[in-house]
Amino acid sequence: MAQVVALVDDIFFQAKLAETARHVGVELKTVSTGDALVEEVTRSNPRLVIVDLNASQGAIEAIERLRAAGSQTPLIAYLSHVQVELAERARAAGAREVMPRSKFTQSLATILSAAKS
Repeated sequence: MAQVVALVDDIFFQAKLAETARHVGVELKTVSTGDALVEEVTRSNPRLVIVDLNASQGAIEAIERLRAAGSQTPLIAYLSHVQVELAERARAAGAREVMPRSKFTQSLATILSAAKS
């Protein structure tokens, strides 16, 4: 069972997530579509969900579906700092925290470490 499930379709950022997760000792599963995210979260019940709001396949819809299904799993989403409207949509859909990609990247080890406890 993955402790963290992430919707990320950028292969370079997937590698960064995976390396940081290995470094802090967290099991990470990445998926590249919103449908796959919903399926994996439902199946594995992770401690944390991470969503790249710029993923090309259904990021906001996946958040909405998870919350509609009753998922209370903490969910952190990230995006470009200039995408104010998208950030508001993510919060309305149920993202616990929405942050610029730069802040997310700086805080990544801390965010992943928190999923261990």
